[in-house]
Amino acid sequence: MKLSKTNTSKLTSVLGFLCIVILLQAIVFISMVSSERSDLRFLLDSSTTISRERHSTEYCAMYDICGKRSDGKVLNCPFGTPSVKPDELLSSKIQSLCPTISGNVCCTAAQFDTLRSQVQQAIPFLVGCPACLRNFLNLFCELTCSPNQSQFINVTSISKVNNNLTVNGIDFYLTDAFGEELYNSCKDVKFGTMNTRAIEFIGAGANNIKEWLAFIGKRAGNDVPGSPYAINFQSKTQESSGMMPMNVSVYSCGDTSLGCSCGDCPSSAICSSSAPSSFHKKHSCSIKIGSLQVKCVELTLAILYGVLVMTFFGWGVFHRRKSIPVSRNNNLASVAGGGEQHYISKQKDDSHPLQMSHELPRAIKGVQLPLVQGYMSSFYRRYGIWVARNPTLVLFSSLAVVLCLCLGLIRFEVETRPEKLWVGHGSKAAEEKRFFDTHLAPFYRIEQLILATIPDSKQGKSPGIVTDENFHLLFEIQKKVDRIQANYSGSMVSLTDICSKPLGKDCATQSVLQYFKMDPKNYDDLGGVEHAQYCFQQYTSAATCMTAFKGPLDPTTALGGFSANNYSEASAFVVTYPVNNNVDQTSSGNGKAVAWEKAFIRLAKEELMPMAQSHNLTLSFSSESSIQEELKRESTADVITILISYIVMFAYISLTLGDAPHISSFYISSKVLLGLSGVLVVMLSVLGSVGFFSAVGVKSTLIIMEVIPFLVLAVGVDNMCILVHAVKRQPVELPLEERMSNALVEVGPSITLASLSEVLAFAVGSFIPMPACRVFSMFAALAVLLDFLLQVTAFVALIVFDFLRAEDHRIDCFPCIKIPISSNQSDKGPRQGQRGLLARYMKEIHAPILGLWGVKIAVIAVFIAFSFACIALSTRIQPGLEQKVVLPQDSYLQGYFNNISEYLRIGPPLYFVVKNYNYSLESRQTNQLCSISQCDTNSLLSEIARASLTPKESYIAKPAASWLDDFLVWMSPEAFGCCRKFTNGTYCPPDDQPPCCSPDQGLCSLGGVCSDCTTCFRHLDLRNDRPSTAQFKEKLPWFLNALPSADCAKGGHGAYTNSLDLNGYESGVITASEFRTYHTPLNKQSDFVNSMRAAREFSSRVSNTLKMDIFPYSVAYIFFEQYLDIWRTALINLAMALGAVFIVCWLITCSLWSSAIIIFVLAMVVVDLMGVMAILNIQLNAVSVVNLVMSIGIAVEFCVHITHAFSVSNGDREHRAKEALSTMGASVLSGITLTKLVGVIVLRFARSEVFVIYYFQMYLALVLIGFLHGLVFLPVVLSICGPPSRSNLIDERQDDQSSSSS
Repeated sequence: MKLSKTNTSKLTSVLGFLCIVILLQAIVFISMVSSERSDLRFLLDSSTTISRERHSTEYCAMYDICGKRSDGKVLNCPFGTPSVKPDELLSSKIQSLCPTISGNVCCTAAQFDTLRSQVQQAIPFLVGCPACLRNFLNLFCELTCSPNQSQFINVTSISKVNNNLTVNGIDFYLTDAFGEELYNSCKDVKFGTMNTRAIEFIGAGANNIKEWLAFIGKRAGNDVPGSPYAINFQSKTQESSGMMPMNVSVYSCGDTSLGCSCGDCPSSAICSSSAPSSFHKKHSCSIKIGSLQVKCVELTLAILYGVLVMTFFGWGVFHRRKSIPVSRNNNLASVAGGGEQHYISKQKDDSHPLQMSHELPRAIKGVQLPLVQGYMSSFYRRYGIWVARNPTLVLFSSLAVVLCLCLGLIRFEVETRPEKLWVGHGSKAAEEKRFFDTHLAPFYRIEQLILATIPDSKQGKSPGIVTDENFHLLFEIQKKVDRIQANYSGSMVSLTDICSKPLGKDCATQSVLQYFKMDPKNYDDLGGVEHAQYCFQQYTSAATCMTAFKGPLDPTTALGGFSANNYSEASAFVVTYPVNNNVDQTSSGNGKAVAWEKAFIRLAKEELMPMAQSHNLTLSFSSESSIQEELKRESTADVITILISYIVMFAYISLTLGDAPHISSFYISSKVLLGLSGVLVVMLSVLGSVGFFSAVGVKSTLIIMEVIPFLVLAVGVDNMCILVHAVKRQPVELPLEERMSNALVEVGPSITLASLSEVLAFAVGSFIPMPACRVFSMFAALAVLLDFLLQVTAFVALIVFDFLRAEDHRIDCFPCIKIPISSNQSDKGPRQGQRGLLARYMKEIHAPILGLWGVKIAVIAVFIAFSFACIALSTRIQPGLEQKVVLPQDSYLQGYFNNISEYLRIGPPLYFVVKNYNYSLESRQTNQLCSISQCDTNSLLSEIARASLTPKESYIAKPAASWLDDFLVWMSPEAFGCCRKFTNGTYCPPDDQPPCCSPDQGLCSLGGVCSDCTTCFRHLDLRNDRPSTAQFKEKLPWFLNALPSADCAKGGHGAYTNSLDLNGYESGVITASEFRTYHTPLNKQSDFVNSMRAAREFSSRVSNTLKMDIFPYSVAYIFFEQYLDIWRTALINLAMALGAVFIVCWLITCSLWSSAIIIFVLAMVVVDLMGVMAILNIQLNAVSVVNLVMSIGIAVEFCVHITHAFSVSNGDREHRAKEALSTMGASVLSGITLTKLVGVIVLRFARSEVFVIYYFQMYLALVLIGFLHGLVFLPVVLSICGPPSRSNLIDERQDDQSSSSS
């Protein structure tokens, strides 16, 4: 877990609470005169006769001090005496502290001084709520000085100390009403320094008045805080005893005259009437149908689907019954807008579609093309002839351009810093982090160990880890960590050189070993496991539980795997080493820390893990630099997997490009060399893209180096197969240059359309703010563009060379070797014109089946139903990107992240940062921020406290630690032990600190150099308990330098050292200050996202109300900000990609009808892919958004070739759909579907989970969904409502003849 930078303020609690506990008892033991054992016997013998006198008004049960215990705790005298009248000075002193006591008293001046010195330790905890403080003081004032003490105090046990009789036990009677109101007024009072309630320190976390009084009255052992004798609190007395419970005035915290804040008294009327903190919470609409709870969107989609299916079925029935003949001419389409009409001749023999020759039959089909596509066809016709005549020039000139781009690889760099990969430029969270780090202090670097037990195989429950053996093991582990010596620039670095040391020389290590001062020698001396279990419950009160860094240790930060407060059941030790961080994140800034972290991880792997395993335990570990180092290692984790994927795709390409296997001519008809050349073309396009961006200063990423070659290869192979298959479909009787020309005319426009759509779809991803995905999209877009250009230049030239090789009977891969050909073999390779197995399947099986009317209805119904279901499922996709997903599966961090979510019981720290706080007396901002007496009910800190009452909605676990509250309390005249000054006006520390008290003195006396110190202010010096601007300005540095101690737990040094930016504060404005709280435990990515959203909504609302600039900050926000609007980002980018593809399709085809059908199918592919994401629990993040955007570009290939072939075919829609499948179906299946499939399947064996989830699973789903939509759904849609044909049946010769005869 992350450690708060002010966690060191815990030292306040131990010292402060120690004194408070002493207060709670030392006050109870105010003494009386001593007596001999014989006097005791006389007293006890005569008690029955003087009971009425002993328990009456104006009579004391105890008076003066009779002795001390061996640990210095004072003991009261057990003898009663009449109350005495104090002198005027003592009376005024008593009135100042105990206004309910007047007249005679039961305490001496020495007793009152002791009382005053003790309560001064409790006052800083409670002064924020005057009602609680008043009730608390009344309890001990009455116990110590009440003139009617004997009426509610009864001595029940007496002991002898140094020949003096002393009290060993008493009964203390007080009314239930007083006790309940005392507890109710104090139960919610905050102790801001520790982000907890004051009752945790002055009552050990009591949940009711009985527990609190039991804690106060328990007799403590030697050197243990607590009462020196037993105090039995009771509420009922016997009528014959003459006693009556104490029932002095008691005040409610809601009493407006005493001004408790809403943070300290949320139950008060004024606070209850305030509007509660509202947090955005998504409420999904749902409808209950019987026992089934159905979401509104699901019900709506179901109803809409039913309506559509019935409408379609009705239309189908009506259409089938309608038998109106449709003339062939009705299928002709005219192109909107003028322009030159271009005609491409096509033979009727559908085995050779779209061929062009000067010797064609006189009856031909004229294919009327739109303007842009017509120009493209004319260009490709001339270009194909030119390339076939000049292949060498085209090949070398195109390669030269790409090689020039590759020169930029000289400046190639890889970015591995997480904040540079995942945080967008201009990020609000990044700006807030920069402000926080610059003006306050960067968050600690965290090094962590988690030592856990192994769950029982039968019961599945983990045994407890709190055993002697495990403590000894933890001491051994700590010993090895302390011995780490890392080499940094020739100097040795240890943990003590870099760790956080808030108050002294000891590191603020968060470990259960702190209960033994990190010293194994103390383990047995203090009681071993029993002492640890004692400290789990009494960490706030017991001096023996104080840590080596002089602060308390909350067991929730050092233990894991327990429920509620059952710390002894914990199944894990959590050890956290906070290391000082530097704003400069380069090696010069944190070089020592990084060097030590590497040594720490090496030690954990090589020595600590075997140690833990030998004790049947698990050990997980992490350092601040672990993620970055593991990301670097990931760069080589899947190299073999990626290479295998490339090899498999290359082998498949080689087989696909070649003819059907035939032993006699296989070595000539194979295309292995052409396939290898195509792969090299793809690699050159990737290198050219990387080189160009490297030249302009854009750093690459590991994903780019591993994914883009595969992606471009998968995309580029499609066009290779389509081009080669188009050439092979041409009649071998034609010259090669005409075959090349005809092939380019046939598939060139659709290849261009698909490639431009892919480029635009990838380019749209560059609008995603996450740098890693934006750069990925930029590199991919350029790589696909270069690949397309090389395919229509270099690869076409390579096709010419390969066909020339085959026609010259030269062996594939060894073109220098020419073999003789038998007489029965055709010189031109007659098999080039024959259909392959897939082509025959498409024409003879696939297309006829889809032509059946029942199949069409089933296809439409099933596909639409699945899309509707996917729309409903997509609403369940969760935003986020699990950290362990982006790491190799064998990374040591995998186990660490699992243990973090399983064992940690506290969330990350949350800071509310206030900019430009005006502390001048004229400004109201002080009261708008603070949460003590006289503060506004809707102040920032009061609102935070109120929000912590609803942690499930606010994700705020505790009230905030407030330097402002503690500063105002520290300055308060009531806290007379805190803000003090010498007679010369300089700062005077508390009496238990140097120079008032020497550490060697032991107990400090009230005299000495600080005897003349006075409080900084009287009430008359303040205005409404607030300091003037000058007073605030002068005393703030005093407070921040004041050490917390028993006499004043509110010192700000350590706790608030980095909570303010004092630069320029003399002007009356503090540039930056923070108020720290904690989030609830955040175990899922959605928890982090929702907590950030809740914190921002909260701070925005409070900022608007208070008219102040406030923002929330947590160390993880910078990585989760993108998910706040990830759905908006995804939908905008998908809409832009679909829009770009639509515009390209429309411009090239000039058919809104065709473009609309393509976009409709692409939208279905994206929706279905999102539904699969929901089924596979794939989260929505920048990686998946890029994949969704890219899916549009890849899915275009499944659609445009079929649609283009359909649009240039003639006949009715049914016939044209079959012809399109016969013509392009095989190329789409073999060149697009199967090629991608074989490459994607290999990624299943990648070690990095990000490849398995976001590239194997998503790409596999995309290929299958694209194949089904392109070769099943799209042909059915085209056969039902496809665009009109662009073919015209023209017999020019017959027209000429009829014209001449007429």
